[in-house]
Amino acid sequence: MTKLKLLFLTTFLFLYLTPAHLAASVPVPTAATSGIPAPTTVNTTELTSRLAEIKAMDKSGMKASEKKQLRKEKRSIKSELRQVKGGVYVSAGALLVLLIILILVL
Repeated sequence: MTKLKLLFLTTFLFLYLTPAHLAASVPVPTAATSGIPAPTTVNTTELTSRLAEIKAMDKSGMKASEKKQLRKEKRSIKSELRQVKGGVYVSAGALLVLLIILILVL
């Protein structure tokens, strides 16, 4: 059993450290070199209040083009809020692999 644990631990460490070693030689693109504008500071309260205004509007008397512009504005505001919010996302596959490894080791 100890050989099996040692094998899994060695395999896990090998797979864990190899990508970090390879990524060290690759330069990380910055916002200035990638052509993507850096996120600007945005007042989130203004954006959320604008979203509430759009939601509260009576859209029954509007033309289709006006509704379309409101939808575009709503999407752009939501994307700005997502960029400001940020976050770290972990895939379900990574969580599953981590859970299996923890079960096997412990």
